[in-house]
Amino acid sequence: MNVLEEWLAEASALTGLDPATGAAHRDLVLDLARDVAHGVARPAAPLTTFLLGLAAGRAGGEAADVERVAAELSALAAQWTAEHGAPEPRP
Repeated sequence: MNVLEEWLAEASALTGLDPATGAAHRDLVLDLARDVAHGVARPAAPLTTFLLGLAAGRAGGEAADVERVAAELSALAAQWTAEHGAPEPRP
């Protein structure tokens, strides 16, 4: 088990969630965070993934809900980047 898997297992246990749920969407969430960090702003990445969790939970919390909301947020990040340009790289 690597550090990320171990962390997700412990964080899932603490929050009363099935560890398989977080692991199943790990790459989806990381991809969304990357797209937002590189296309909008770094601090927007964790905030956007937080919004993903809230919105998906509100929608029912099923895998399809997570995937749908993540796709919508990824599309919004791409649209943002197209309209505003990518953020300036940090020195």
